[in-house]
Amino acid sequence: MRRLLAVSVFAFLGACATSTTVEPVAVDTPPPVQETVIPSASALAMDTVDKLIAAGNEQAAILRLQQLVGMQDATDAERAAALYRMAELQYGDGNDVFGAIGTLDELLEDYPDFEFAADAEDMRNTARGEATSLNFALETDETLTPTERFETMFRLGRHQDAADFMLSRNLTPKNAYLLDMYQVGYLCEDDELTGPAYDMAEPDGTARTLHFCEFGK
Repeated sequence: MRRLLAVSVFAFLGACATSTTVEPVAVDTPPPVQETVIPSASALAMDTVDKLIAAGNEQAAILRLQQLVGMQDATDAERAAALYRMAELQYGDGNDVFGAIGTLDELLEDYPDFEFAADAEDMRNTARGEATSLNFALETDETLTPTERFETMFRLGRHQDAADFMLSRNLTPKNAYLLDMYQVGYLCEDDELTGPAYDMAEPDGTARTLHFCEFGK
């Protein structure tokens, strides 16, 4: 009987020994270290330019690009890209054909190996052709209305001449021109200013009443 009990005890202990498992210890794995990429000053400037353009502030975008070109830490490739973008804006909604030609002259002279040099050359040729046609119209076309004459001067980039003509002829240009003149700095919003008032709406719908900035100062 004792022998049977002993055998049973050993059998029980053996079963316990074979069925016992050791649970693995969980080890916390630290998350992978992510490298922080700090954008360059020129990259931040171009991002600002994109946002200004999206908001309809082409003139402010042009000024930002001018600042980018002058950054000491900007590379030649970044300066060339900024000049090209600036020329596109000046020739487009910036309404500054002469300015675009000058910018493209600088680009092609300083960075002749720019990847879009051929496109820049084509743009300059087109801009020169338009400048010639617009100048010819101003000099010879007596059928131009005062508004058309103002718009032609403004398109060329003769913004001061256009502003003087607008004032002398008591013109009220379209909203797009008033917006440009506000962004460039010919028109200001100030209750202390005098002279003619012009109602203008910004792209986001903000309404402003503008006067020539030098009036009343």
